[in-house]
Amino acid sequence: MNLLNVVSQRLTKRFMPFRGWIHELKDPQVLKADLIAGLTVALVLIPQSMAYAQLAGLPPYYGLYASFLPVIIASLMGSSRQVHTGPVAVVSLLTAAALAPFASGDPAQYAAYAVMLALMVGVFQLSLGLLQLGFFVDFLSHPVVVGFTNGAAIIIATSQLGKLFGVTAERAEHHYETVWRIIEQAYHHTHMPTVAFSVSALAIMILLKKYAPKIPGVLTAVVITTIASWLLNYEQIGGKVVGSIPQGLPAFAFPDIDMQIAAQLLTNAIAIGLIGFTEAISVAKAIAAQTRQRLDANQGLVGQGLANIASSLFQGYAVSGSFSRSAVNLSAGAKTGFAAIASGLLVMVTLLFLTPLLYHLPQPTLAAVIILAVFNLIKFKPIKYAWRVQKHDAIVAMITFILTLLLAPHLELSIIVGVVLSMGLYMYRTMRPRIAVLAMQSDGSLADAESNILKTCPKITILRFDGSLFFANTGYFEEKVLERVASKPELKFIIIDAEGINEIDATGEEMLHQLALRLHGLGIEFLFCRTKKQVMDVFLRTGFASDAWLDHFCHTEQQAIDFAWSKIEGCQEESCPLSTQEGCPACTMKS
Repeated sequence: MNLLNVVSQRLTKRFMPFRGWIHELKDPQVLKADLIAGLTVALVLIPQSMAYAQLAGLPPYYGLYASFLPVIIASLMGSSRQVHTGPVAVVSLLTAAALAPFASGDPAQYAAYAVMLALMVGVFQLSLGLLQLGFFVDFLSHPVVVGFTNGAAIIIATSQLGKLFGVTAERAEHHYETVWRIIEQAYHHTHMPTVAFSVSALAIMILLKKYAPKIPGVLTAVVITTIASWLLNYEQIGGKVVGSIPQGLPAFAFPDIDMQIAAQLLTNAIAIGLIGFTEAISVAKAIAAQTRQRLDANQGLVGQGLANIASSLFQGYAVSGSFSRSAVNLSAGAKTGFAAIASGLLVMVTLLFLTPLLYHLPQPTLAAVIILAVFNLIKFKPIKYAWRVQKHDAIVAMITFILTLLLAPHLELSIIVGVVLSMGLYMYRTMRPRIAVLAMQSDGSLADAESNILKTCPKITILRFDGSLFFANTGYFEEKVLERVASKPELKFIIIDAEGINEIDATGEEMLHQLALRLHGLGIEFLFCRTKKQVMDVFLRTGFASDAWLDHFCHTEQQAIDFAWSKIEGCQEESCPLSTQEGCPACTMKS
């Protein structure tokens, strides 16, 4: 019976996580707070989602489709109460980059591939979550994400230049070439009414954010420019507007699967799935730090995966957790996941009744919304900070950033290179861990001889190995020990301070065993001190710490030194760095 209860609880937690907060809605204050937060976010979500759909290369109403059911599903099935899911800039850009080589000039086929890609992303994320493989997201290190996000933000902003100036240019092989073509077109053929709408929308949003932050700047800019577009007949003078949006809810339809195209999009789907969830879990962690919620990364993957599957089944495209809308949701007072559900329901109302009002919405306004939304993604301070922490990480971030700009629209390549580079540099660091030669200070404690400019004993060497000993660094360890042997012709004992060795594999144990035997033949003994239990257990199981060698394993550094002294007859050194007030048996010197 207890087993059944445990299984039932786990299934409930996995497939009905909303039961953790739905009872709180009985409190009228909580319900009111969530409704207000949902309305507040919806005022940002509706214009943003339309803008991001255009960024993805899709008609604006696909953004509304992706802001209805996916928002609700992610809220019900996710781990965080305040994370708001839906169309986001980076995922929209990745979608456009992935689909750029396909269905050129065929909007219907392009949209079908976008829907299929969302299904692939959803299945990938859901599989990771159900199989408890959320740790795969950790392969996207922070430097890779920072470098890619900065590069993607610049690409997103520059991709909107044509809409700001009312010009078009043929797409080039690389994004920077396309941007240059747009600049050339803008120089000769700028559409001044479009520029006026662009500047007006930017000014409204910037000024309201600075002087009246409680007024929704995005919604205000959309309303004002839409009315102005209608009054001035903006479309009739060559301006581009959103146009007709199908009225009504998206119909259920399983996407057509083209296996050949799906195989080519597999890498892109994985990249979108990982990048999208990294964005979602990052904002969830930031919110959890304030609300003290407990997060479950695997449950988050389940929620995001089901949201993308729902988006695909109802004619939407790939979605993810949004930094900006989640922040608005939290600051607006959202208490539970019902706040996101409320915003999704308001999108439903818009699709049913309000789409005719969006006909005259100028496209330069949507471009301005995108540019301001991604402006906050450009952050170079984390790269500077990484340089102070670990220069290798900063290099990875900078290389990923540069490659993102140079390789666009093939953005998945920069991510792959960044991941491989970060893993390679990590392997390099673990292959060359720090090995310190220790010597005794005046107070009797041991410290790094090189850093503290301390003398070392010619007959006893103490080494501290800072890292796990495994196949990739055993050669380096052996090399350093033999270097020490060669530089100290009178050497009799090598004491290994093993406190930093958390783990040892078969290669590491075999190397230590054989090296100890070889040095024993040369009259040099290995001693170990402060060995951790898990490593000592390995030595006991293999016989390295057999009865004959057991006295070579000491609990403390001083015990190891005392043992070495007891085996040395003495020397004629003028001073001994291991001397104490009682004198140094190794050198027969008195302090």
